[in-house]
Amino acid sequence: MKKIEKRAIMCLLLAFVLLVGVGVFSYRYVTDGDDWASYEGNRDVYADGDLSKGRLYDINGTLLMENTSDGIIYNDDSTIRRAMMHVTGDRDNNITTGANRAFTDELIGYDLINGVYALNNAGEDVTVTLDANVCAAAYEALAGRNGTVGVYNYETGDIICMVSAPTYDPADPPTSPEEGSYINRFTSATFVPGSIFKLVTAAAAIENLDDAYTWTINCTGSVSYGGDYAVTDTSAHGTVDLKKALEVSCNCYFGQLAEKLGPGLLEKYVEKAGLMSSYDINGIKTAEGSFDFPDSGMNLAWTGIGQWEDMVNPCSMMVYMGAIANGGEAVMPNIIEPTSFWDRLTADIPFLGRTTGKKQMIDSSTAMSLTEMMANNVESHYGSGNFPGLNVCAKSGTAEVGGSKEPHAWFAGFLDDPENPYAFIVLVENGGYGADAAGSVANQVLQSIVN
Repeated sequence: MKKIEKRAIMCLLLAFVLLVGVGVFSYRYVTDGDDWASYEGNRDVYADGDLSKGRLYDINGTLLMENTSDGIIYNDDSTIRRAMMHVTGDRDNNITTGANRAFTDELIGYDLINGVYALNNAGEDVTVTLDANVCAAAYEALAGRNGTVGVYNYETGDIICMVSAPTYDPADPPTSPEEGSYINRFTSATFVPGSIFKLVTAAAAIENLDDAYTWTINCTGSVSYGGDYAVTDTSAHGTVDLKKALEVSCNCYFGQLAEKLGPGLLEKYVEKAGLMSSYDINGIKTAEGSFDFPDSGMNLAWTGIGQWEDMVNPCSMMVYMGAIANGGEAVMPNIIEPTSFWDRLTADIPFLGRTTGKKQMIDSSTAMSLTEMMANNVESHYGSGNFPGLNVCAKSGTAEVGGSKEPHAWFAGFLDDPENPYAFIVLVENGGYGADAAGSVANQVLQSIVN
């Protein structure tokens, strides 16, 4: 009898181990099955080390690239190829955001039920939310200058423009690409934001200071911090309140406002704005911004102005623009249209579909106030005539980068237009004055979208 009991216990233990093993395998299959299928040793997926399946299309059905057993076939238009290079990638897979590295699972058509099996064995047709023609317009608007342009629908999260320069033609790559060509500046880099950051400082003031709208200073063009240390402006602005200070981008005002708020509140609102976080855009991780918040003094003042140690990712700042436009709530960005039946079925279901997240970054009343002030910036300072037919709300930025280099030029904002709910970010590296250099790029891109 004891022998039978021992054997029964042994059988139960073996059954338990088997169940645990099945459970571990099932878990690993669900979480890592795509990695197993896309392993480079899988000759059903790779040919001579290169992905041999899948085609990438833009939102209008334009073929961007096709993987074949003989290599990648790109779009016929060289401008589109250059504009989309950080999306399609190059033949040597140097671009981390390139489709064959970022969207491998989608291109090979992997799913939990069939793996990579398909009747035609040709992989999947993957459609990105990007518009190739808009991206080409952005590339041409940069006119050979380094920088990035991003535009997304702040209601759906669809990115329709993502262009980074320097770039090159992946169908005819140079022997030695320009330094920095492999970096997608929109997703994978950070830059000094300059005055576009003043929108974050303004939001913190509106939500925490009783006199946010009425507090004024007399700007003489400089605020001294002892000796040769000062916060300076290009000119004296006279008496300014928050609205006027944002319009003329008064450093003296925002420097003193940052001191009034203190480092704790500034840090809180930078975190709320998502500027120190990383976004996951269908598997593409954006770079985290970095900041330092001195206790007081000139360095805290420069922090609130968008200088000092401030570094932001362009995509993150674009999402913050979308939050202001969307009543304070940011819709997380995405770049791939649903491919499978399940993806299409759950596309708009929170936490299941592609619109998997929303984040309240500021109060709705704050968003309304910032919208009004950003519209005033365009009407009273940048010139509505520079954006014909467009209801633009924006803030420019001229970010000092030190040394003898020209400052970075920024232009960030959105269209206050229900039929065209787009937020944008433009960076022209070492481009000079923000509204002049980056504002004109924004206009050309937005015109290509709306018209």
